[in-house]
Formats: sequence, C-alpha cells, structure tokens
Amino acid sequence: MSSPSGPPKAAFPDAAPAGVARHVSVRYVAVVTIAMVIGAGIFKSPALVAANAGSETVVYLLWALGGLISLVGALCYCELATAFAHPGGDYHFLERAFGRRFAFLFAWARLAVINTGAIALLGFVIGDYMNRVVDLGPTGPAIYAFVSVLAVTALKLRRSGEAGDSAMVVVLVAGLLSLAAGAVWLEVRGIEPANPGPESAPTIGGLGYGLVFVLLAFGGWTESATLSAEVKDGQRGMVRALVIAITVITALYLLTAWAMLRGLGLAGLAASPAPAADLMARAFGPGAGLVLAIGVVAAAVTSVNATIIVGARTTYAAATAIPALEWIGRWNVHTQSPRNAILVQGLISLMLVGLGAAYRGFETLVDYTAPIYWMFLIASGVALIRLRLVEPGAPRPFRVPLYPALPLLFILVSAAMLVSAIVYVGAGAWFAIAVLLVGGVLLVALDRAAALGVRS
Repeated sequence: MSSPSGPPKAAFPDAAPAGVARHVSVRYVAVVTIAMVIGAGIFKSPALVAANAGSETVVYLLWALGGLISLVGALCYCELATAFAHPGGDYHFLERAFGRRFAFLFAWARLAVINTGAIALLGFVIGDYMNRVVDLGPTGPAIYAFVSVLAVTALKLRRSGEAGDSAMVVVLVAGLLSLAAGAVWLEVRGIEPANPGPESAPTIGGLGYGLVFVLLAFGGWTESATLSAEVKDGQRGMVRALVIAITVITALYLLTAWAMLRGLGLAGLAASPAPAADLMARAFGPGAGLVLAIGVVAAAVTSVNATIIVGARTTYAAATAIPALEWIGRWNVHTQSPRNAILVQGLISLMLVGLGAAYRGFETLVDYTAPIYWMFLIASGVALIRLRLVEPGAPRPFRVPLYPALPLLFILVSAAMLVSAIVYVGAGAWFAIAVLLVGGVLLVALDRAAALGVRS
C-alpha cells in the first residue's frame, strides 16, 4: 500500500505534516505515558533506594521528590509540545532551537541507542522472567527477548486501537496493585515486616544515589511529546495528559514503596535482589512467584509496546527532511502510524538483543542507553529557554510557570543524572558514544549525497 510522504524536505512547518490527524484522546496519551514510565524497573529499584535512604521516611520522601522533579520536567515539555506540536516530538523543537544537524543526531540517538536500547533491555526483562516460567536453559532469556521484540513490533505494524493499548496498561497497574494487596494481607494477618532493621541518618551521597534510581524509574515521560500533533485537544491536551500521568505514576510508586516496606522492612527490602517476588512469596506462598513473573512480563511488554509507538515517530520526523531516507519518512494513513520507521526500529532493536545476548544482557543495555538519554534531555531544557528568545512571538497555549526557574532546575537535575550515568556505567556507555559518532559521519555522508544530487 502506498502512503503519502511527509512534509517538505527543507524544514518542518508549524502545523502537523500532511496525513497526520488529531485522532487520539487525552486519556490515550496519558495511558502511553504511564506505559512508558512504569516498566520492570519498579520491581527492582525500590531495594536500591531503600539501601541508600537510611529510614522509611526518607524512602517516601525520595519517591515523592522524584514525582515532583518529573512534574517540573513535564511542565517544561508541555510548553514545547503545545507550541511546536509535531510527530517528531523532541526532534522538532530541537531542530528549531539548534538546527537540522543537531536534531538529526538526536533522531539517530533515538533510533540507534535510546529507544531501541530500551526495547532490547525490556526484552531481556521479559526473557529473564519467562525463563522462570518455562526454562529454556542459559540461552533462554535471549531467545525470549528476541521473540518478544519481534512479536510486539509485528503487532505495531498493524493498526492498533486505543482499547488494546489501554488494556495492556490495566494489566500493568493490576500487577503493582497486587503488591499492595500482598502487604494488606500481611497487615490483616498481623504478620510483622520480615526485617525492619535499624534506621540511620541519611548521608548526602546516599540521598543523591537513591534519587538516581528513583529518577531512572520515572524515566520515559518525555516520549509522549511525539503524540503532540495527534492529541485531539491541541490547546490543553498534552498538559492534562502529562499531569494526570505523572500524578498516577507517583501515587503508584509511593504505594509500591509502602507495600515493600510493609512486607520486608527497610533492611529486608534493601537486601532483597527481587523484592517484589519476596513480598508476594511471603504474603501468598512460593507459588505466587509464578504469578508475579507473569505480571513483570506484562509490565515489560506494555513498555515495549509504548516505546515502539513513540520512538518510531522521531525516526519518521527526521527521515522526512532527508531525500535519501524518504521511504522511512512516510506516514501510513491506513494504520495512522509511521509504519516503515517502526520496521527499521524493530530491526535495530533485534540487533541490540544480539549485543545483549553476547555480553551481560540487561546490564549492558542499561549502560548503553543511560548517558545518551540524559545528554539530550539537557538539550531539551536548554531548547525551551532558547526558543523563548529566538521565537518570542510563537503561539504558546501553555507557558511553564515560574520561568526561568523551573527550566533551569530541570536542566540541573538532568546534568546531575548525566554525571551519575557516566560515573556508574561501564563499557556499554562508550559503545553508545561511538554509535552516536557514527551518526555524525552518516549525516556528513547524507549531506554530501544530497549536494551531489543537486549539482547533477
């Protein structure tokens, strides 16, 4: 089936490209945002937060602070997304702020590192837990990861309605609520926490390190900007969706932290490699571990689904501006999605599954994605300030409050996360930086090819 190509190649217009309709609801944007943020990380990160907090009170404060910081960032993105609505999301306003070359590097990072890396690492989360359900041996996690990424990508090549994506998020939220149910059941039966342990005064380093894991668990809400040109309420839709999503996520994370602390205690939670599994086993018996494994798989599948939806839109947006990549920059009217971009994204994700299979799986892919993600998040914060200066007359249906204090806070927090990512990750980070440099070489080659085409 043929599909119309995107907007003119020179630059993006203010309006959404031809063929892109405002057809999704505020609820759907909120659902996709929740799915992007709440993934398998929440089943792991509470233990690391507890290990650095020193007390239960500080655990709750860190999770609440993570929600507040995410809300600040979301308000910044709301201004950018409503003023410069486009399926490219960050790509579009980064292009307006810093030019086509910088925006291309961002799109390349999304395609080759950030989104595809996230899809692949979530595939390994699925693989690790599915291998507990049906053990395929040492190569089982990689096999499950490959199959899951392939299957969900194939699903998104078809037209998918809001109902199916919303149903996935319902399953995800139900998994978190089951942890709360386990804690309530322990409370009803009068069973004390497994190992409360002594509390201590938190250190500055401990607070900072704990916040690193909190903010990692909140990561992903920025991706919703790619739906800014498709949400029905163009004036207020993104604001409502992001505020609703961050509020729901923060509430669920606080509830999850309470459940794990109630079941395991501070010391027990800090020492647990799989706190959710330990909580469910303590509340309902060893057999509950199987149910939890299925719940974690559902959470990871939901996040993969959402990442595919939003990641391919950035690739599509960048490809529309480059003649050599025109076939990627086509919007499929039948599926109301960038179908070719989804296909390319899926192929690279499968290659990164292969990288993980060859070397440390999940951990390598976390190292691979984190520094590049925070690098471009800083750029988005700076873009808000720059666009206020260079395009002061652009219509802004929503303006971030307390400007410029909130954008500057967002930039500083993102910079701190970048430093932490570089300090704590391994060889995967350097490989990601090398891949980003490859994107620069590719851009030069594409520019030269375009110049030769014009001269001929």
